Amino acid sequence: MSRLIFKDARIIDPLSGTDEVADLWVEDGLIAGVGEAPPSGQVVDLEGRVLTPGLVDMHVHLREPGGSHKETLRTGTEAASAGGFTAVAHMPNTSPVVDTPRWVRWVLDRSKGLPARIYPIAAVTEGQKGRELTDFGALRSAGAVALSDDGRPIACEEVMRRALARAKEVGVLLILHEEDPELSAGGVVDSRVAGALGVRGIPPEAEENMLARDLSLAEEVGVRIHIAHVSTAGSVRLIREAKSRGVPVTCETAPHYFSLTYEALFRHGTNAKMNPPLRSEEDRLEVLRGLADGTIDVIASDHAPHSPQEKALPLPEAPFGVVGLETTLGVSWTVLVEGGVLPPSELLAKLSLNPARILGVPGGRLTPGTPADLTVIDPEVEWTVDPESFRSKARNTPFAGRNLKGRVVMSVVSGSITYWKGTYRASSI
Repeated sequence: MSRLIFKDARIIDPLSGTDEVADLWVEDGLIAGVGEAPPSGQVVDLEGRVLTPGLVDMHVHLREPGGSHKETLRTGTEAASAGGFTAVAHMPNTSPVVDTPRWVRWVLDRSKGLPARIYPIAAVTEGQKGRELTDFGALRSAGAVALSDDGRPIACEEVMRRALARAKEVGVLLILHEEDPELSAGGVVDSRVAGALGVRGIPPEAEENMLARDLSLAEEVGVRIHIAHVSTAGSVRLIREAKSRGVPVTCETAPHYFSLTYEALFRHGTNAKMNPPLRSEEDRLEVLRGLADGTIDVIASDHAPHSPQEKALPLPEAPFGVVGLETTLGVSWTVLVEGGVLPPSELLAKLSLNPARILGVPGGRLTPGTPADLTVIDPEVEWTVDPESFRSKARNTPFAGRNLKGRVVMSVVSGSITYWKGTYRASSI
């Protein structure tokens, strides 16, 4: 039996609400106990740094199959590990689209031995074209943890109604990209700043109108849904009100929506271009309120890597998307914990326990007998985002040069250390 002891850790367990200094030890890849460690084993002295369940990112674009010039499963999971994520959910808008059991199995087969777990999400419609439904049951049986046409909305109401009914029959979660293509057609940035940048805009109503439709349909069908990348004040209010009347909806936002506004476009250009776009200060503040009051359940990176050549194109032509795996924890800790919006345990619930629960995958807890997927955070470290140090293949971040407080210093998957930064005493006793 092998034993790894994390000594003198500030253990934060979102499930139990624990926040205390103690030891945690791992035996044969599983959490064996929390408290006062046994007298023998390999010791890593954390000297009071935060030890928490491994972070789970439920919205990541790893680009394979087909987009390896942007990212690969390996480089993406290396970036995830450096960002504290021990598991990521793989979005299906690849080339080809992950819309058959064969491609779900392809992702799973190639995820073995990588630094973070990969959970495939498959498409709702064939080719993500918004017309014919995929085989939900077969995709679920092949290993898909959810279905999504993320990157594209399902514009046809009848197709969405059928998808929700089928999801209820099969018992699979739909993750919805809310966008009215008639309102967003040709849009590049938020409509309130589009004129100043000389491009077409995407109004908040493009997100809110489609969201209102889908909340109503989910309530009618009686099936749970999850809303991706919430960006507007109106969307937060719609979800808050829907939850109050019992609609089974959960949602996520990304760090850029609670830390930046469309003003970032003037500094970072295409590296601040994403879909949905950055919004106003009013929207940012309402997203913060949604995080604080529990309306928003999850923080996800929406990691969307692109090559430097693609992002060097003019604003109207450059692709949407920014990377986030290696900055999500730092931005979230700085803005939300240091900013007094959330206590550490609530932030870590949105980064581990809640996404694991929503996807129905292991993780988010420090319960003995469960896989030892762990993240260590030094909340006192101050650092500056340097894209050239990223383990991702991509550099398209709007946080370049930003000073942050709080950084991941270790990731552990099944008791094996996959990322280790800094110097911590390690010894055998």
